[in-house]
Amino acid sequence: MVGRTVAQEVARRDYADVGIVDIVENLPQGIALDINQAGPVLGYETNVTGSNVYEETAGSDVVVITAGVPRKPGMSRDDLVTTNEKIVGSVTEQAIAHSPDSILIVVSNPLDAMCHVAKNVSSFPRERVFGQAGILDTARFRTFIAQETGTSGKDVQALVLGGHGDQMVSIVSATTVGGVPLAKLVAGDRIDELVERTAKGGGEVVQLLGTSAWYAPGAATAQMVHAVMLDEKRVLPCTAYLEGEYGIDGLYMGVPVKLGTGGIEGIVELDLTKDEQTMLQESAGAVREVVAVLDQSG
Repeated sequence: MVGRTVAQEVARRDYADVGIVDIVENLPQGIALDINQAGPVLGYETNVTGSNVYEETAGSDVVVITAGVPRKPGMSRDDLVTTNEKIVGSVTEQAIAHSPDSILIVVSNPLDAMCHVAKNVSSFPRERVFGQAGILDTARFRTFIAQETGTSGKDVQALVLGGHGDQMVSIVSATTVGGVPLAKLVAGDRIDELVERTAKGGGEVVQLLGTSAWYAPGAATAQMVHAVMLDEKRVLPCTAYLEGEYGIDGLYMGVPVKLGTGGIEGIVELDLTKDEQTMLQESAGAVREVVAVLDQSG
């Protein structure tokens, strides 16, 4: 569902052809046909194709990997490691065989670990393998803040960094509403509640739907595709491979990056508070635990 949402959002922008691949016969073809038939209504002429083989994706500029088993109620992202490692590894191998110069955007969970899988299998430089998490987590935080303050989500500026799990780090010190610091608008204990709800935002949707979210994750992923394909140079929170930035080395973590046609064209290092630095290191520790499971299973 995330993949088809990304396909639709990119198609609506009308700047690139889109290919959808799935192992289920007729499913990607049907999705593609449906999106194409929405074109005359919504005013785009993107060519969307569906296929069960990767040959039809040859020469892709960007490959979005959403494959994998979705979360079910009671499951943590960590529970998905072993199964999705095999799936993401296989998808990456087949995709890059036909698109060796592509940029890989990983969405599959557990996100941080699956980025490691895609990077290891592809042997691509870190600039061309990164994950979608921070934009989604930040969007959830912005939504909760807008609801709490009775303001437009467009005027809420926020950042959520770290691993894509319960130990993600909402950077309250950099959060504003219309330029006003959040701490001046909302009481500290209430901010803590919004931060906690953001960290468990994915799980909240799973409990309600019985499966993972797709509209917000799809929109967030499409924003990354836009930034790369249109060379927008957007500064967005993405899961990137760190090599010493923020004092973290050899690990995928959510940080602000500049996205353009080359993929990650720079990593932005913020001045975090002491507490935020501590939380980011703790989040890194949690991610390393998942990656260790991944390495043992591989």
